[in-house]
Amino acid sequence: MASGKMTRRDFLGGAATAAAGFMIVPRHVLGGPGYMPPSDKLNIVAVGAGGKGKSDIEGVSAENVVALCDVDDEKMAEFKERADEKEALLKIWEKANKYRDFRVMFEKEDFDAVTISTPDHTHAVIAMMAMKMGKHVFCQKPLTHSVYEARLLAETAKKQDVVTQMGNQGHASEVGRLINEWIWDGAIGDVREVHCWTNRPIWPQGINRPEEVPYARPSLDWDLWVGPAPWRPYHPDYVPFSWRGWWDFGTGAIGDMGAHIIDHPYWALNLGHPTTVHASSTEFTEDSFPKASVIHYTFPARGKMPPVMLAWYDGGLTPPRPEELEPGRRMGDGGGGVIFIGDKGKLMCSTYGRNPRLIPETFMKQYDRPEKTIPRSPGIHEEWIEAIKADKKSTTDFSYSGPLTEMMLLGNIAIRCKDKNTVLEWDADKMEVTNLPEANEFLQREYREGWSL
Repeated sequence: MASGKMTRRDFLGGAATAAAGFMIVPRHVLGGPGYMPPSDKLNIVAVGAGGKGKSDIEGVSAENVVALCDVDDEKMAEFKERADEKEALLKIWEKANKYRDFRVMFEKEDFDAVTISTPDHTHAVIAMMAMKMGKHVFCQKPLTHSVYEARLLAETAKKQDVVTQMGNQGHASEVGRLINEWIWDGAIGDVREVHCWTNRPIWPQGINRPEEVPYARPSLDWDLWVGPAPWRPYHPDYVPFSWRGWWDFGTGAIGDMGAHIIDHPYWALNLGHPTTVHASSTEFTEDSFPKASVIHYTFPARGKMPPVMLAWYDGGLTPPRPEELEPGRRMGDGGGGVIFIGDKGKLMCSTYGRNPRLIPETFMKQYDRPEKTIPRSPGIHEEWIEAIKADKKSTTDFSYSGPLTEMMLLGNIAIRCKDKNTVLEWDADKMEVTNLPEANEFLQREYREGWSL
């Protein structure tokens, strides 16, 4: 090596090469590029230490977390407060290097993997840089801010042969697996219709951007926070939480909760890419998502599974109440839910797939449940770590979560095109809306100068 410095990864790779020179060692013992024995701890860096970042870092705290990065010193302080209450996090805080700019951290640190817990508009640039460096990636939901980014991240993950995972924790749950096993067992017959809903948004939407331009607080690097998005002056209406309601930064209600709620029918029914998308909504602005919307997707037949219509509702809107649901019984839970409609019955679950039940309850009690056939997950973070060490895929890696994100974000494009009074026809292979060319301008956007994939 020109620098004369051997990194941890170089050493592991060199050791493997030397061993191969003396004997033939099975792959499950020696491993290939990027393989790491299960007994070794990964060097992990974290982009985003506050908010969701706290729990993501805690989820990988059994490994060697070597560095933390956050553009906001107040968010870094939030992590310190949590660390004061938990010994594992306190050890991380005491030894980890601290950064504001993830690019500087990536350059200086010797690491194997990264967790990304930042606003939606920055997911893709961080994940892409890490994957191009050969690093494994855990990225919070939704995977990206645009359809194009989702497609490119999935392609790059495959090309770079890295282990990836999106942070939709319900995918690792027991109840998520039960839904699949019951659907595949034919509990409600062939499913041709699904209804998904959420109580989001719980932040302002359908508004114009603020006109006043206050000074950004010194603890926040506003330029880094904006990142690849179009520049706009700092305002507390954007941070720390309400960025979800702005087109430039967030992905609205479906971006926030679709990866949790739509994930279950998407997985159980092997939905893949939709062929049409149509939306209706309350009024929205050039800057902000509508307060409420309804989105309809259609999917073609998949093997023996028939075509499916999936409907999404947000902003307080819900699907029709099933006749089979007992009086006084709530649909889903306070956060939302899913109703699968089959030709032999209906299945309902709550947010994150919780409490799956055939309805009415008498149907549930009569149902002879099948054996559990899907391997159970140790948890969304633990599964990712195990997959890295075993050199295998995790269950919501980018080959799965990329298309799921594409499907969700097509709904936002349909919202923006609702005044065209047409059903958007989607060609996934060409990655284009074929019957309304102007809709394709929303598939991606130009990044601010200095940022790229």
